[in-house]
Amino acid sequence: MARTTGKAVALLLLLMSVSLRPLAQELSPRAYWPAPQGTQIGALGFAHTRGDTIPDPSLPIAGLNSSITTAQLSVRQTFSLAGRTATFVVDAPYASGRSSADVDGLGKVSRDYDGLGDVAATLSLNFVGAPAMDREAFAEMLRAPRPLLGGSLRIVAPTGRYDPERLLNVGANRWATKLELGYILPLGNQWIWEIEAGGWWFQDNDNFLGLRREQAALYSVETHLVRQIHPGLWVSLDANFYRGGRSTLGGRRLDNLQRDSKAGFTLVFPFNRRNAFKLAYEQGSLNDSDESFRAYSLSYLRTF
Repeated sequence: MARTTGKAVALLLLLMSVSLRPLAQELSPRAYWPAPQGTQIGALGFAHTRGDTIPDPSLPIAGLNSSITTAQLSVRQTFSLAGRTATFVVDAPYASGRSSADVDGLGKVSRDYDGLGDVAATLSLNFVGAPAMDREAFAEMLRAPRPLLGGSLRIVAPTGRYDPERLLNVGANRWATKLELGYILPLGNQWIWEIEAGGWWFQDNDNFLGLRREQAALYSVETHLVRQIHPGLWVSLDANFYRGGRSTLGGRRLDNLQRDSKAGFTLVFPFNRRNAFKLAYEQGSLNDSDESFRAYSLSYLRTF
């Protein structure tokens, strides 16, 4: 029984890396691009992720395959804070998926899951280049773009569906915080280069199959090359790299350091002044191995 439980926990750790991957590997071009005061944007997005992994040789797992569909509702508000452009964003996801793996001694183990995910809130603030602006000042900035520097604080609350007796859950049952700095460099009037650096810090999960799960900080660097085709229509090439996040389970440190990367592209195209679609594709590699995953997403954006 103890051996079976150990294998189940090992499987759980690998499956959890799939559920947490969107948190750590977000590709978000133009996250620090300002907008006029009072701008409100609502978004409804759908994403589908498929992953096929080759496990850490130290784990008794032969392979993993996941198929996850996520719907997310987001609301964004731009306002003035200390005379600078600030943005507040709330994201509320719902996920449904299935993950399976071949486990030595257990055969094929699979888990279906669905439910509301963890709600996230992000506050970003411009430090250099974008004071709080009305629409006229914003239009002037677009005609003569300048370098921008900003920062953000993102908090993820443990609001998602979580069953401490199940191997895989939509919610993480812990708080998570991300601090980040972002820099934008205009390359003429049509090209923009962006780079962000940040880190995630995680609260312990004290109810992880009866054990305490701790996770070290996870650090990331993200970059985007954006091409502005005409106002409102743009495309970007995106990539990020991150390292860290090693876990401790029940006082035992695990050999699961994350050394991962992700690349993709994003296209935003408006169909009138207030409405637009956002299309994105992402592909990643895991832990310096042949493991990989792909994600496709489509979002509808509405400006109020």
